[in-house]
Amino acid sequence: MGTVKIKFDERAIDAICRDLDQLHLPGAAVGISLGGATVYAKGFGLASMELPTLLSPSIRMRIYSTSKHFTCLAYLLFCEEGRAEIDDPIGKYLPALHPVTRSITMRQLMSHTSGLRDACDIRWFFSGIDKTVPARDLVGLYRHMQDVNFAPDEDWCYNNGGYHILSAVIEKLADAPLEEVLSRRIFQPVGMHDTLLRRVDTNFVPNSASMHMTALGGGYERKYLPGELLGEGGIVSTVNDMLRWLKHMANPVVGTPETWALMSTSHRLRNGGETGYGLGLFRRPYRSFDTISHGGGGLGNSSQMIRVPAAGLDVVAIVNRHDVNAAELAGRILDACLDIKPTVPRVAIACAAGLFQSPTTGRVIWLHSKENAQVAFIDGAECPMEVDEIGVLRPLPWSLWNYSLRLLASPSRPDGLRCEFWGRPDELQPVSSTQSTTLESLAGEYVADSIGVRLTVRGQGLSGELETVGQFGSKAYRLESLGQRLWKFGATDATAWSGIIAACPGRKAIFFRTWGTLQVLFRCVS
Repeated sequence: MGTVKIKFDERAIDAICRDLDQLHLPGAAVGISLGGATVYAKGFGLASMELPTLLSPSIRMRIYSTSKHFTCLAYLLFCEEGRAEIDDPIGKYLPALHPVTRSITMRQLMSHTSGLRDACDIRWFFSGIDKTVPARDLVGLYRHMQDVNFAPDEDWCYNNGGYHILSAVIEKLADAPLEEVLSRRIFQPVGMHDTLLRRVDTNFVPNSASMHMTALGGGYERKYLPGELLGEGGIVSTVNDMLRWLKHMANPVVGTPETWALMSTSHRLRNGGETGYGLGLFRRPYRSFDTISHGGGGLGNSSQMIRVPAAGLDVVAIVNRHDVNAAELAGRILDACLDIKPTVPRVAIACAAGLFQSPTTGRVIWLHSKENAQVAFIDGAECPMEVDEIGVLRPLPWSLWNYSLRLLASPSRPDGLRCEFWGRPDELQPVSSTQSTTLESLAGEYVADSIGVRLTVRGQGLSGELETVGQFGSKAYRLESLGQRLWKFGATDATAWSGIIAACPGRKAIFFRTWGTLQVLFRCVS
């Protein structure tokens, strides 16, 4: 085991999961290992609301983006054999893609520092999820996309579409489907016999729990991401298999020590800043403990795996309901095992408030309180925050995202923010929330030719609607003014996807932003 003292109390973990321990709603499966030995593995709630079957640690569930490090390992195994190199350009394997994409290296792709647009988000945000889209069509978008979010290694931007490219490269190297590569080279050698790549959710896979998406009118409904999920989030597994995998990570048989060091070492940007992300794995402190982790989430399901190497502690949580966060659940379990007391709110410091925008990156942050807790609305995503001992706002520990917000001047009404996002500094200036731009000046039709998307803004005064039409469908959003030239949008369905649009001063154009992924300029055509 490691050098950190562990306090394991089965009753304390049961208490954390008590609200999920019922017989009429979906729930979660949870596992804990100490020194590679499983000390806790239980299921809570129903595997499916249609059947009287309880969840268990041996039932398959989606792990979504936790899949990413398996996909990176699959590529790196070819590197170990001399059949590929970590810094090979994408164009070596997929020469039909646009030159901008072909020049990106595999390392940049796997570390989310490529700067490429995310084809998956382009599909989800602009075309909706009502139509099935084959993976080859998403990769095909990179044949024509010529603009990027940023230059390679200048920033960090989560990119599911990049892992579609990675999947295509692996299949070309192996001359075999990705599911065959993962099974033959990773899952079977480790003994993960219940783990596999499940491309779609509409087929039948034995021993699988259902996913339960929250419905707008209350309760749950069937809702999937139609189309193929590959190396970005296509794997289904069990808590027992994932505990077996975490034990393997401590003393791997699949992959050399050099490969695992690459995967679990934080990537450095060109400016020297650390992203907190390696190749498919986060390497971040959880409170004061070094951890290796990755989570995943989608419609109706989420997962979190996390290792604390110094403690020999492994935690897995997989949830089959959209209204429970697996990362938060795993964080509470970690706190119990590491004997960390819940954070007591610092009542002496009022919640910070204000609207801010970066003149350099365009990033928008709205600070406000929600249920007496600090929240940062960052490019459309609502992020719970806490104040550290020196007055810096940071995400709650279980989120594992790598950013910080330093409040300038007043802690409650700052006149600016000095921030760091995944190793890159940024400074934001205050924006007036009273001098709001009306929708009449923004209304019209806009296009982004490079991604083949058209959007329409309608409404009067300070609220209205936004409709997007992409290559695979359309999606509707509500619009609400935040302040001068800034609007937040939110999906009209249960997906709750949201973001920011900013009117560009001096020209008829708007900038479309979502948290960490999409940054697209649209020009007006009406």
